[in-house]
Amino acid sequence: MNYEELLIEADNAGLIVKEKNLVYNDGRLRGKCIAIRKNIPTLVKKACVLAEEIGHYHTTEIDILDQSSVANKKLEQAGRVWAYDKQIGLLGIIQGYRARCQNLHELAEYLEVTEDFLLEALKCYKEKHGIMAKIDGYTIIFEPSLAVVESIK
Repeated sequence: MNYEELLIEADNAGLIVKEKNLVYNDGRLRGKCIAIRKNIPTLVKKACVLAEEIGHYHTTEIDILDQSSVANKKLEQAGRVWAYDKQIGLLGIIQGYRARCQNLHELAEYLEVTEDFLLEALKCYKEKHGIMAKIDGYTIIFEPSLAVVESIK
């Protein structure tokens, strides 16, 4: 989803999103209000940040700014995983394969996410699924490099 679509999703969830002059974070959730750092250079990066903050809203009910707590680190990761699944997901990787994306840059561009966000998602998916995941007649291989193989019918 692009930034505008995520703004609509946030609004539909009853969230208020405002761009602010944040100093320490790119995004911040407090109650039903999301602040996005105003000077993030691209809408693609803003979309990644907004997706994560919406993910925190859906997965967390407490303030998790203190990352010295193991519990808060797990909740932080839950919000990120929600964002990865929303913006990419295993099916998004397959769609990129079908669209003939040849490398991570093209896949990130196709999915409208930053390359860093894509790399973090792929790392997360590898941790969750191991070196490969099978879905809808496709095998996604995470190691040694990303590959998608279509099952023979």
